[in-house]
Order: sequence, then structure tokens, then C-alpha cells
Amino acid sequence: MDFQEFLQFVPKLIDVPLPAFNAHVKMGPLERLQHFENIDHSDKNPKMAGVMMLCYPKNNEAYLVLIVRNSYKGIHSAQIAFPGGKYEQEDEDFCFTALRETHEEIGVAPDKIEIIMPFTKLYITPSNFMVHPFFGISREELSFIPDPSEVSDIIELPLSVLLNDETIISTDVKTSYLGNISINAFEIDKKIIWGATAMMLSELKDVINEVLNPSHRI
Repeated sequence: MDFQEFLQFVPKLIDVPLPAFNAHVKMGPLERLQHFENIDHSDKNPKMAGVMMLCYPKNNEAYLVLIVRNSYKGIHSAQIAFPGGKYEQEDEDFCFTALRETHEEIGVAPDKIEIIMPFTKLYITPSNFMVHPFFGISREELSFIPDPSEVSDIIELPLSVLLNDETIISTDVKTSYLGNISINAFEIDKKIIWGATAMMLSELKDVINEVLNPSHRI
């Protein structure tokens, strides 16, 4: 999708009601779908995090940036994610967290990002994190500087590829907390994007589709 053309639609995004569960559930673990909507987080005391869904131009096309986390002994080892991380006490708010972590992880300074809107927060059961996603844009081409202590690779995802329904697959993955599970996922260049990242991408995709095609039903 042409980036300048997409910019014309960006102001309309904030008027679209967030589909929340209806979008998240499309990409959630199939074994837990019947429980997902009614999970009570009040007694979980979750850790808080902010992530950035960053859109930017590359060769005049609109892209999103994702990271591949390093391998380590942990739940989210080697997974594909948005830049972002844990809220710190000195952070002004969750948006500040997302901007700070994006700078630390991939080298994009906060002053290069225009925040458009927050998306629906998402509770990640295995790690007990409540993640607050934000959609932002940069109007200039970006050079990424991944932090080698956290990021093993950068994925540049064309927005047109995200919006293509043929990227959605059903597959099985092995997890450290539930064993093998059946999931819906995005398959991008033979890479599988699943879990919380896929659920946030699903909501972003639905909102963009609603703006690009008002007859589209979320």
C-alpha cells in the first residue's frame, strides 16, 4: 500500500470503535477461546507493558516493524513481537513506555514517532503481563539499530501483506506452558506470528480494513 495514500486514511482510524475481543479471538489459542473473554484479571496483579505498532514508509510503501526476540530460558523466547517492554516507575504513562522501549530496542527516537491512538490492552496469561499497544507512524524512512541484548532480528512487514487474508493459517506450536496447542497465526515469509502479537495485529488489521472499506464488517 502506498504510504502517502495510507496517510490520508490515518485520521479516520480514531473514529473506528475498537473491536477488542472480536478481533483478538480470531488469533487466540483455540483451546482457550471459550474462556478468553471472561478472564478476571483483578486478582492477578499483572505487570504492565507498552508496545509500539509502528508504521513507516519504505520505498514509498507502508510497513510495520516487528522484532524477533533473543532465545533465552523464558516464555517468550525467540518469539516475534512488537517493540516494547515493561513499564518502569519513572515512565509517565504506558505510551511513554512504548516509545522508550522502541528507542532502546530498535533505535527509533521518540521524536520520530507520531502517536495516533491506543489499541485495546491485552492480558498475556503465561507471563502475567497486561500489554498496552499504541499505533504510531513515522513520516520518514527509518534505519533500525537493534539492541543485540534483546533483539535477534528485525522484520519489516508490508501493510498490504498484513491486510491479505491469505496470510492467516491454522497450525500447531509447542509452548513451554501448555505443550502443543492449535492456533491461528499469520505466516509471513515462512515465519509464524502467533499469540499476543497476532491478536494485536488482528485488531489493527480490522480497524484499518474498516477505514479502507466502510462496508467491511469487523
